[in-house]
Amino acid sequence: MAGGSLGGMNGAPNLRSLRVIQWATGNIGARAMAAVIDHPDLELAGVWVSTPAKAGYELAPGIVATTDAAALIATPADCVLYMRQGTDIDELCALLQSGKNVVTTRGDFHHPPMMPADARARIEAACAAGGTSIYSTGSSPGFVTEALPIALLSLSRRLDCLTVDEFADLASRNSPQLLFDIMRFGQPMGPFDQGQANHLKGDFASSLAQLAAASGIVIDEWEAQGEYSPATRTVAIAAGTIEQGTVGAMRIRIVGRSGGHERLRFRAHWYATREIAHTDWALRESGWRVDVAGDTPVRAEITFPVPPEDYAAFSPGLTAHRAVNAVAAVCAAAPGIRTTADLPQVIARFAA
Repeated sequence: MAGGSLGGMNGAPNLRSLRVIQWATGNIGARAMAAVIDHPDLELAGVWVSTPAKAGYELAPGIVATTDAAALIATPADCVLYMRQGTDIDELCALLQSGKNVVTTRGDFHHPPMMPADARARIEAACAAGGTSIYSTGSSPGFVTEALPIALLSLSRRLDCLTVDEFADLASRNSPQLLFDIMRFGQPMGPFDQGQANHLKGDFASSLAQLAAASGIVIDEWEAQGEYSPATRTVAIAAGTIEQGTVGAMRIRIVGRSGGHERLRFRAHWYATREIAHTDWALRESGWRVDVAGDTPVRAEITFPVPPEDYAAFSPGLTAHRAVNAVAAVCAAAPGIRTTADLPQVIARFAA
């Protein structure tokens, strides 16, 4: 078993609790840490924080937050929930070599063949040395681009095209810097920042490529394109005002083609108002829609039945909880970079 874990696979009861280190405590990390504390089969073994201001607090009995990575690497544990800003390959190699498996919400490990060759070689060597495994997951990419499509495609014998549409209504999010300065809502219309599209391509194309490889679909090329749509009238949102004619919504398309035909697609629709010029985008409430076109066409719709004002408190769990639920399967897996396609199904275990 990787890392000497006694964890059961597929959510089965463990012979002992798995010791887990939480690496970073942002919105996602804090939710993951709370889930570890409440989990019947997990035990919080340590917490890494990014700044001295966050250090020194006792977050669970006997567990004090620290910036000392070396001390945590030396701490006995089965798994690390790695949720920091940015991916530090040196840090990850040290964790894996120390005998700790890693579940991460960083998107670097969805499809090993698409990783930079040097980083992949170093991570695989660290896994071999430590007898450990590493797994990237989350809600998007992760659940909606891998776990859910794998289940839906099990109904098919011919796939023409898989389309994952993501919708995020940001009108209730009171984050002016994020919406206006970073995402450019409310700014004058202009060319889309291709760098932003390419950033998403790195995570989503690799996640969909994992699905393609597992399903025997040969993708010739991956493409990322983004575009803005202007608001058709002035609207007030939680973060401020969107003036008529300024950026009211954006759509980013990640497309995998085979023989010139689109076979796999992810489309992110992020918007501050639904009253936009591109009515063909057919914006709807936040959530996902997955369409399978082939010999057994199906559509899955996911929405979130919570009031808009509660969304910020609810949404971190979408990403954090799948990572926590994957700990047992990753600890029991063979050493190496693991994927949703080769792991057993992730099943949640709940407290009595």
